[in-house]
Amino acid sequence: MIGYSRRLPWSSPENALSRALRERREPPIDLTESNPTRAGLVPPVHLGALADSRALRYEPHPKGLLAAREAVAAYYAESRGAAVDPENILLTASTSEAYALLFKMLADPGDVVLVPRPSYPLFEFLAGLESLRVEPYPLPLDDRFRLDPEAIERVLSAPRQGTVRAVVIVSPNNPTGTGVRAAERDAIEAIAERHRVAIVSDEVFRDPAREGAPPDLVSLAGRRAAGEPPALAFTLGGLSKACGLPQMKLAWILVDGPEPLRRDALERLEFIADTYLSVGTPVQRAAARLLEEGEMVGAAIRRRVAANLALLRALLPAGAACRLLPSDGGWSAVLQVPAVGAEEEMILALLEKDGVLVHPGYFFDFPREAFLVLSLLPEEQAFRDGVGKVLARVG
Repeated sequence: MIGYSRRLPWSSPENALSRALRERREPPIDLTESNPTRAGLVPPVHLGALADSRALRYEPHPKGLLAAREAVAAYYAESRGAAVDPENILLTASTSEAYALLFKMLADPGDVVLVPRPSYPLFEFLAGLESLRVEPYPLPLDDRFRLDPEAIERVLSAPRQGTVRAVVIVSPNNPTGTGVRAAERDAIEAIAERHRVAIVSDEVFRDPAREGAPPDLVSLAGRRAAGEPPALAFTLGGLSKACGLPQMKLAWILVDGPEPLRRDALERLEFIADTYLSVGTPVQRAAARLLEEGEMVGAAIRRRVAANLALLRALLPAGAACRLLPSDGGWSAVLQVPAVGAEEEMILALLEKDGVLVHPGYFFDFPREAFLVLSLLPEEQAFRDGVGKVLARVG
């Protein structure tokens, strides 16, 4: 009998939703679609960018080719007005790989990473593969799910087995759309400095804020007029969400913080990355052009998201029992619906009787029922039809 690692539960029973989806004969209206290339948002990128003859020459660099890192720095300067030194950038094949490198560098087996709840249910697997544990900090729900530095402070100060090595922030959060305000950023940096933990700021959905979002939304990337940040921080981004190009497999880590900490972290990350050298040369050579041309599909995604969000608001009747939660960005909408039954029963009825697939709140560890999570990426007619069926079912 072969022995296997116990890092993850390698098998789990099929749940009722997966079984119902597998047994369904006709494809449903999919309001969970998060892949822009399957939502009619095919990038108008000239693939000749990948045919650069220089890609035939293998010249690996642990942090990634300088030209590609300069392209990422230019993207931040142009799209966000952030000054980023290319020497403080490290390229990866994906955001998931970026997490893996950071967890390897920051923590030992048994150590702890704090992650937001609710949020995307990937952190436990990413941490588990590095033999780490995750502990959640809550995003309190009042009018919206908000980032609460005091909640992070309470979790950091609680007794536990294992040492907390990092606090993960997702801004905008997936799926709640929670963004980081300037005051929240300053408070979290002070907390991280005091507790000697690093900040990992996942900003893959950090496109222009939604209409009505507060003006003080901020990124942790780039230098500030007040000087260098007090805590070691890593900002994550990539082509997948910025340009709607998940198939190109290029992401990045921006390293920031006090000079000694930043320099030491870069050296360690470079050492780890040198053992993998995972980013393909063609996509690195094409990075500048992909970022430039990918802005067209990025703009198309933003228009699609804004249009579907406006449609959802228009379809919600005045005094409806459902409530659309406010959010700052991202590709999802969260509906709070009457908790007249279990979420699983609700989504099964939507799938089996109405032919609509949505995500239940429990998929993202929402604190209570009942919430439905809808992707804002589907084409407008499919979105209109699907939302109409959802509102008829839950209203």
